[in-house]
Amino acid sequence: MIRNNILRVGRRNITVSTEQLLPKKYGGRYTVTLIPGDGIGKEVTDSVVSIIEAENAPIDWECIEISGLDNHGEGVQRAVDSLKKNKVGLKGIWSTPADQTGHGSLNVAFRKQLDIFANVALFKSFPGVKTKIQDVDLVIIRENTEGEYSGLEHESVPGVVESLKIMTKAKSERIARFAFDFALKNNRKSVCAVHKANIMKLGDGLFRNIVNEVGKNEYPEIEVKNIIVDNASMQAVAKPHQFDVLVTPNLYGSILGNIGAALIGGPGLVPGANFGREYAVFEPGCRHVGLDIKGQDVANPTAMILSSTLMLRHLGLNNFADRISHATYSVIAEGKHTTRDIGGSSSTTEFTNAIIKKLATL
Repeated sequence: MIRNNILRVGRRNITVSTEQLLPKKYGGRYTVTLIPGDGIGKEVTDSVVSIIEAENAPIDWECIEISGLDNHGEGVQRAVDSLKKNKVGLKGIWSTPADQTGHGSLNVAFRKQLDIFANVALFKSFPGVKTKIQDVDLVIIRENTEGEYSGLEHESVPGVVESLKIMTKAKSERIARFAFDFALKNNRKSVCAVHKANIMKLGDGLFRNIVNEVGKNEYPEIEVKNIIVDNASMQAVAKPHQFDVLVTPNLYGSILGNIGAALIGGPGLVPGANFGREYAVFEPGCRHVGLDIKGQDVANPTAMILSSTLMLRHLGLNNFADRISHATYSVIAEGKHTTRDIGGSSSTTEFTNAIIKKLATL
């Protein structure tokens, strides 16, 4: 069946359409694959588990412990098998060190095996978080399975590495339609294709042209824009309000996502989701592992908490999503129990407990 899923961040409802068969247990409960990941992953997913339990939301977790620091990829199959069974997952970030050899990125392998092709990251200013630019509200939709992250590279001769960037018409059309469909359902006015077609005329030219064609031919009510990625980076810093929905190949979305995180107060505030035709995996929209603060109880779990509210809404548990989202925004706006990355002094645990206490008053 086709489900029209509404994701809410703050006061904005966000709708995505995915083809989904969601298995439900006896009593209306859902089993969700939980993948804590590396770095601060366990701390921030523990925060979510505590909040979900406090709310008595009908969620059972199937926890899959896998680390991207292990120099092998066998563990990915356990996560893939769990997602194939449960259809929905909540995931921390796996680390992939730059000097690591072997399987490459577990994140890329995971998304490619499940064909989770669309990543949605939401960048919206928070009341109570002081930033240089206020009232930011933009969405970055990135293609998850090809482009620079195709994972095809080799050393043809010693000292010469060839890395293949794959761009296809089919996958460009798929992500373009997803972006325009998202814009249409959420009253967004424009979709802007980010590219480097002035240099990579074939690959990025294909992506840009496909986005233009899909927009003009199939979504005439949505304005179609184009921007070169280096200019997009400058404009995002100087005048982010000009952007509504950005659709990008994989690498450009990663870069712009980090700029977006800086605009609203840091990576700990960015919720995200990944969608395929059959599966949905929710994870922070800005993929920072936090190895340097692991185990210190100082991480900001907001991104993971709000990602979990997107998951709850995807499952049709709108009331739980609304309550947890409202409580999280309220605690941040009050400023009494916020983590140090956004100007506070509270620990991860204290921030989580403040949200639970706020929920009890709603």
